[in-house]
Order: sequence, then structure tokens, then C-alpha cells
Amino acid sequence: MNPVWAQRREEVWNDCLVSPDVFTQMVHRLGEFVVPYQHALETEVRGRHVHLYLQGLLSDLARKNAETIATFVDVERQVIQDFIGTVPWDHRPLVTVLVGQVADRLGEPDGIIAFDPSSFPKRGTHSVGVKRQWCGHRGKVDTCQVGVFRGYVSHHDHVVLDFRLSLPVEWARDEPRRQACHVPPEVRYHTRQAQCLEMLDEWRAQVPHGWVTGDDELGRHTRFRGELRQRGERYVLGVPCTTAVRDLEAPLPAYQGRGRPPKPPWQSLTDWRQALPGHAWTHLTVRDGEKGPVEIELVRRRVQTRIERKRTGPEEWLVVTRRPLSDDRLWESRASRDATDQDTCYRSQYYLTPTEGCEGAFTEPSLEELARVSKAGACIEASFKRGKGEVGMDEYQVRTWHGWHHHMALSLIAVWFLSGETHRGQQLTPALTLPQVRYGLSLLLLEVFYTPGVDSICHQVQRQLLRNESARFYHHRTRKCLPPRKLH
Repeated sequence: MNPVWAQRREEVWNDCLVSPDVFTQMVHRLGEFVVPYQHALETEVRGRHVHLYLQGLLSDLARKNAETIATFVDVERQVIQDFIGTVPWDHRPLVTVLVGQVADRLGEPDGIIAFDPSSFPKRGTHSVGVKRQWCGHRGKVDTCQVGVFRGYVSHHDHVVLDFRLSLPVEWARDEPRRQACHVPPEVRYHTRQAQCLEMLDEWRAQVPHGWVTGDDELGRHTRFRGELRQRGERYVLGVPCTTAVRDLEAPLPAYQGRGRPPKPPWQSLTDWRQALPGHAWTHLTVRDGEKGPVEIELVRRRVQTRIERKRTGPEEWLVVTRRPLSDDRLWESRASRDATDQDTCYRSQYYLTPTEGCEGAFTEPSLEELARVSKAGACIEASFKRGKGEVGMDEYQVRTWHGWHHHMALSLIAVWFLSGETHRGQQLTPALTLPQVRYGLSLLLLEVFYTPGVDSICHQVQRQLLRNESARFYHHRTRKCLPPRKLH
């Protein structure tokens, strides 16, 4: 082997040497971490339940729902189920603490606020907000719930901060279903764009940022882009490949000598891209990925789009990115079928960013800056992968409005703790990743809660038997027939 490669391999292997200090006192630090969140709640009992539920989310349970977590932390199942699913405590104080901690640790003037809807497939029809709709998780229309999430991306890390459950209009108007799922009376139907603006207005002053980004489900709405411009926000929003644009930098058609001077024609983004010459693209290396450098090609043009009633909208910069079809690494989310298009070699995605806001014209952003902001959507997708893969963000078994919000808030807090421990551990073990931190912590928690022996086995089996027999009893009672006892 070449000496240079051999030396680098040795350095890479040395980065994997795990110091015991990474995991020493981690359970104790979890107890200290949860204290501000406990104080944010109204009662001491709920604060204790927050700690227990977080321990369950951070454990190595196969399914992280209320029942399995109750078994793991040795608490009655009904206690945890009531805490998560039915007791109407307010989750927003927990989010306030989370936002403050993230702003202190990760906040920077050119940070990025990223909005991204995320779907949660469901089999039944009784969970709050569930319906057949576009499911980005499965890439098709399916039965699911959809939440609208607000993330934050800085040069140091990325994290999801706030969320709203998207309540479909048919749910908002169905009073029996609202009552069955405990939807508060003040909750009304809001579009996902309105929910994003609500979260932005609530937290924009507390979280330093220079950009707002989102996928084509948000960017296709001209009113949403207009609301951001009125707030003086710079955005990089995805738009569908079918969007009609007018290239303001294209040569004008020849003037025939009478009538109004001609203007560039309207074209779909796909047609416009296909007419670009090869030299128009700029090659950039965005970052160093796990499989090598992440590289894209970009082009930027000043354009106009149509708004309501086919009126001409304000000037905006169009940003088009493309990457080879052979590159299978996570780059952008796919909010709809027409979020991207492709030819024989490349997959392309389209964004719009404003040329001016409420306080005047913006300086023209560099291609490097536009590439950084446009990839923030991939960072939030990675945050969802952390939440769903490590702390059971999508493994809840609740049907109520409060249950969904409680589980989401505690899941984001659990990921935030893992993120902090990962950064701490990387000072000692540079190659350390968040899944390994969660794995080590799960083993430590197993030592805390698991007491091996026959008595423990009998206790756990008895809990399962009581659950099964209670369900059998109530099923018989519903049918008004006395359940027979099992034969000895």
C-alpha cells in the first residue's frame, strides 16, 4: 500500500479508539439534562414521567410506544399511556426550552430555518388527522398522518425544533371525530403554508438566521413566497418542474416595428433547462460525504413567474441544481411527483430566491451560498432519520391530538440530548456517531432498569398476562357475556 494511504488509514483507525470517558456518567448527565424540561411542566409527577419516557425512547426497545416503555421503566402501563395519550398537558413549554438551548449552542447569523412536512403511515382511520394523501415516506398516495416541522441548520449541526399536525379540512369539520380524538375547540383548519408562517412568526426573533428554505410543496404557492418577502426573509424554496417562468436574461425577440416591444416567452422549467447550453452550468463541491465529496452543478438566472390569475409576479432568482443519476446519496426530499425531473444522465431540482424584500433589494447571493442553503432540506431529512431510526419518533401508538404532540416533543428532546452527547464524545473519539452514542446509552440504561433473576422474569410475565386477560375481559364485557376462566 502507498505510504500516504497507509498513514491515513492508521489515522482513521485511531479516530475510532473509544475512550471510556465518552460514556462515563452519561446516565447522570441525562438526569441533569432533563431538569429544565421538568421545571417547564406544571407538576412534579409529570416531570418524573418526562424523564422515564425519555429513558424509554433512548433505550434499545424494539418498539418505543407507551406500553413497551412502561414495561422497561417498571411503571404501570396505564400511567404512561395516560401521560402520553390522554392527559391534556401543554407541550409548548418543552419546545420553548428546546428552542432556547438550540439557539444558545448552534445559533449563528447565517443559520437556516428549514420547513419540511413529514408523513407517518398509518393502517387505521381513527388516529387524529389520518387520511389518504401524499405520503413522502412511501413516495405515493397512502393512508398517513402529516406533520409540518421547523428545523434549524447551522455549520455545526442540524435539529428539528417545532412542529404542527396537519389537520385535514374534513377532520376540522367533523365534530364527532374531533371529540373522539380530543382535538381542542380552538384548533381550526390551516394550510401547511400558514402553519409554517405561524412557527416562523413565533420563533424568528429567538433563533438567529439568514435564510428560510422548504420543498416544492411550500414554494409552489406564490402567496407564501410573498409573505416571506413582506417579512424581509430571504428564502430558497423548491418549486415544481412544471412552473412557468420568463427568463429576464435571455435575448429579446426581434422587434417588428409596431405594437409593444416583445418580451421573453413563458416556458416550463423543464423546457427552459433542456435549452441550456452545457457551459452554463457551474460545478461545485458542497461538502465531504461518507462516500466521497458531494458534488453538484448549478445555474442561476433572474426570472419572473406567474401569480394568481396569470398575473406576472416579481423578479426572483431561479436556481437549478443537478446531480448524476448514479449518485444515490441523500440530497433532496421529494415532496411531490413533480418535485424533480430527469433526463438520461441527471436529476434536476428547481428553487426560487427573492431579489428584494420589504426593506429593499438583496445582494446577489453566491452560488456557494445558494448550494449550502438548498442542501438544508437534506439535513432536515437526516434529522428525521435520526428521530425515526434512533428514538422511535414514528413508533407511537396514540390516536389523540395531545398524544401525537406529546410524543413528538419528547422525541425531539431525546434527539437533542443525543446530539449534545455526540459532540461531546467527538472531542475524545472523532469518528463517533449519534447511533453509537444511542447504542452505548441503551446498554447503560439496561443496567439501570434490568434486574436479572427468576423474580424479575415472573414480574414481567405477570404484567403481560394481566394485559392479555384484561383485554379479554373487556371484550367479553362489551358483548355482555361473562368470560370463562382459563382451565387449571
